[in-house]
Amino acid sequence: MTAYLNALGLICSLGRTQHEVAGNLFAGDCSGMRAEAGWVPQRSLPMAAVRGELAAIPAALGLHATRNNQLLLEAALQIRDDIEQAIQTYGRDRIGIVLGTSTSGIEEASQGLAQYLREHQFPASYDYRQQELGAPANFLADWLEVSGPAYVISTACTSSARALMSAQRLLDLGLCDAVVCGGVDSLCKLTLNGFSALEAVSGQRCNPFSVNRSGINIGEAAALFLMSKRTGDSQAIALLGAGASSDAHHISAPEPGGRGALKAMNKALARAGLQPGQIDYLNLHGTATQHNDAMESLAVAALFPAGVPCSSTKPMTGHTLGAAGALEAAFCWLSLSPGNREHALPPHVWDGQPDPELPPLKWVTPADRLASIAPRYLMSNSFAFGGNNVSLIIGDAP
Repeated sequence: MTAYLNALGLICSLGRTQHEVAGNLFAGDCSGMRAEAGWVPQRSLPMAAVRGELAAIPAALGLHATRNNQLLLEAALQIRDDIEQAIQTYGRDRIGIVLGTSTSGIEEASQGLAQYLREHQFPASYDYRQQELGAPANFLADWLEVSGPAYVISTACTSSARALMSAQRLLDLGLCDAVVCGGVDSLCKLTLNGFSALEAVSGQRCNPFSVNRSGINIGEAAALFLMSKRTGDSQAIALLGAGASSDAHHISAPEPGGRGALKAMNKALARAGLQPGQIDYLNLHGTATQHNDAMESLAVAALFPAGVPCSSTKPMTGHTLGAAGALEAAFCWLSLSPGNREHALPPHVWDGQPDPELPPLKWVTPADRLASIAPRYLMSNSFAFGGNNVSLIIGDAP
C-alpha cells in the first residue's frame, strides 16, 4: 500500500518553515552552526540550535512543558489544518502518532535533579514523566485529542526513520487511516557531554568524508509528516520503500565493512521495486566521524558502482540524533516538492579534500539539479549505535 506523505512541518537551525528551510538548505547555508560554551566543561563547541522563542505549551498541558515538546509543537502547528482535515475525514480513533526521539525531556529532568541536589526539593515545574521517552507522543496525542495508537521509537540515530517505517506498517495493517509521524530532539547536556566523552564531537564545523574530518556537531530539530493511504494531490510524494538491519557489531562503532548499511539499502530498494541505478539522490548519514564515513562510503560504492549524486547535510543542521532520520527524509521531500522550482538538491558542504583511503563518491554541488520529470527516487540513510541501520526511499507517487 502506498504511504503518501501529504504534509510536512519542520524546524531546525536552517529555519522554521518549509520555505525558509528549503532556501537555506539548497544554498548550503551553515550559518546556523555556531560555537557555544557552557554545555561541556572547558569546551566551546559548534552546535546547530534553533534560535529565538518557541511556541508555548498550552497552560492546560503544562505538565508537558519541555523544550523538546515546544520544538514538536512548532512543527505540528505548520500542519495543524491538514491534521484536522484528516480527523474530520477518518475520526479521532483512526489517527495514529509515531515519533522518534532520544532526548525527550531529559534536559528539564537534569535541571530538576540538579536543583534537588542543591536545595533538597524539586522545582514546581518538575514532573518525572517529562523525561520518559514516550512523552512526545503523549503530548501530541493530548494536544490533538486523537485516540489512535500513539508511541515513540527510540533507537538512537535511526529513531525517526524507524518511526516512518512503523507508521507505514500501521496503515498497511489497517489500524490507522492517517499517522502523524516523524521525530524530535533538543539540545541537552547529557548528549553533548556523552558524545564528547566518546571523543566524537568536533571543535570545528563537521567535515563529512574529508581526510580532515574530526567528528560530529550536535543539533536540534523536529520534523513531522502526515502520512495517509490516499491523497488528492496529483504531484504526490510517498514513502516508497524502507529497509532496516541490525548487525550488532559493537555498542557504538559501526560494522567497518558496511555490510549492515548495505543490507538496509538493498531491502529498501527491494521494497520499492527499484534498482540502484534508478536512485536520483542519496542523503548520506555522513556524521564526519572516522568510522561512520569509512563504513558508509564502502557500502555506497558497493551498491552504486556507477555513482549516485549524494551529500551529507549535517554541516548545516548538526546531527539531530533521534530527529535526524525524519529531518533528512524531509530534505528529500523538499527536493521533490513543487515548491522547489529550480529542482535543486542539498549540496555537499566540506573542505573538498577527499580521504584517499575511501572510495570516491559523487558529491552534489550547488550547480546540480534533480530531474524535473517524474518518477524521481531519493534515498536517505540513517545509522545508529548497536549496528542499527535504516534506509528510506521517498519519491513521486505512482
